[in-house]
Amino acid sequence: MKVSVVLILVGVLLLLLGGYCSWTAGRLDRLHHRVATARASLETELARRSALVAELAGSGALDPASSLLLLDAAHRARTATSDTRERAESALTRAIGATGTDVEPWATELGTAVRRVQLARRFHNDIVVSTRVLRSRRIVTWFRLAGHAPMPATIELEDGS
Repeated sequence: MKVSVVLILVGVLLLLLGGYCSWTAGRLDRLHHRVATARASLETELARRSALVAELAGSGALDPASSLLLLDAAHRARTATSDTRERAESALTRAIGATGTDVEPWATELGTAVRRVQLARRFHNDIVVSTRVLRSRRIVTWFRLAGHAPMPATIELEDGS
């Protein structure tokens, strides 16, 4: 009689552990998907900002030196490899800050683009941190619940914030 009670308890515990592991693996999968979505959103906002800066530089609204500086920084940001992307985007942010980009109507559009990049980067980094915290739990590492998904990384760049 006692053996059957112990076996039932062990079975219930294993069932609960399996349910928790399944729920955690599903949560990790959703977080990884959110990281990928947030990364794509950030890439879109960075591309929009680069395009807007290049358009401003070519509009003739700025002096030639500022236009050249912005155009070069925007081009480098657009053509940067994944290894140099953060540095190139940070350089574009510094170039925007160094030039007189307060020419109407460009100032409003550029300000909006810069804020959208800031928000997209913060959102991406918050999701990455949440994913990394969950992946650092012992049960996740013991049972390899993250599968073969690479560990997500935050994006550190100067974005004017």
